[in-house]
Amino acid sequence: MASTKKILIVCGEPSGDLHASNLVKNIVSLDSSVRFFGMGGSLCKKAGVDIVFDISGLALVGLIEVLKNIFTVGKAYRAILKKIDAERPDLAILVDYPGFNLRLAAELKIRSIPVAYYISPQVWAWGRDRIAIIKRCVKKILVFFKFEEELYKTYDVNAEFVGHPLLDTVKMSVSREEFLKKHGLSRDKPVLSILPGSRPNEVRTLLPIMAAAASIMKKSYGNIQFAVSKHPDLDIELYQKALQASGIDAKLIEGSTYDLVGSSDLALVASGTATLETAIIGTPLLIAYKVSLGTFIAYKIVTSMPFLGIVNIIAEREVAPEFLQYKATPENIAAKASELLMDGAKLKSMRDELAKVKSSLGSPGASMRAAHAILSIL
Repeated sequence: MASTKKILIVCGEPSGDLHASNLVKNIVSLDSSVRFFGMGGSLCKKAGVDIVFDISGLALVGLIEVLKNIFTVGKAYRAILKKIDAERPDLAILVDYPGFNLRLAAELKIRSIPVAYYISPQVWAWGRDRIAIIKRCVKKILVFFKFEEELYKTYDVNAEFVGHPLLDTVKMSVSREEFLKKHGLSRDKPVLSILPGSRPNEVRTLLPIMAAAASIMKKSYGNIQFAVSKHPDLDIELYQKALQASGIDAKLIEGSTYDLVGSSDLALVASGTATLETAIIGTPLLIAYKVSLGTFIAYKIVTSMPFLGIVNIIAEREVAPEFLQYKATPENIAAKASELLMDGAKLKSMRDELAKVKSSLGSPGASMRAAHAILSIL
């Protein structure tokens, strides 16, 4: 009788936790004898992963933010290495989180533990030197975008395009009419949804700007409703403070982000996974983001990409207007949002472009295809 196979899985932020947990569930559905341990969040834990280190303190964005929490990151790294040496996994699946995971990949290579990488680092935006590390230390990298596979293959890296797993998960669970009625929103007024991010520092930075933009729109546009998406793992006071300061009457919605976005006429979204989720749903959007000055300067030094939003990167042009750093002001955002809401033709044009972005993501079933690829390595 074959012995139980052990797989290490490591992710470091909420989006990685989501994709990792779905991958785990699909692998287990194909081979129930596989056991998982590693680093993840509540979703990985629910999927059956033995959590060695919880990622709640690791969802960090930017150079300055990471440096401030370097001891926590170091503690996580040492805990994972210790567990690797104790357990000797048959395979490691590293999910995104490249600053941590590529260093870990090198340690796994030394220990002769094969590595599968799931969700590519954004080497097409910056850090192309990382491709050499991936080629040397990773047995196979499973990517979400076709252009990533093409890029890696020019460097002779074993890459496979599996499609994007969000195509399986991003969908409304109720009709627009049901959602609006449930949350006391009118069918006769436009709805602007606000998605300020999944990390505490994002919400602290972006929600006051977004809420202030909504306040300006309420005064100039008038006939409009607002709803804010609350991340279930974040304290409600983070949101209440910013909303009270802005003076807007906004519904705070928890646990129904896809229904909220699908019921909205326009979405104001923090750059990140949520922009792609919004594109898949097909709701027109504006992208906003702001980080510490040091992080922004570092980013501008290392990247030549003209866009930050993945929607625009895929489209290779600005489909969704971006308001980054010093351009992310309430006045700028309010002006563009009001312009779009008053121009049905522009909204339709954006929906058409978002449909093209969605079609480029492949077909549903990405997570299951990735599961088959993982088990073939195992």
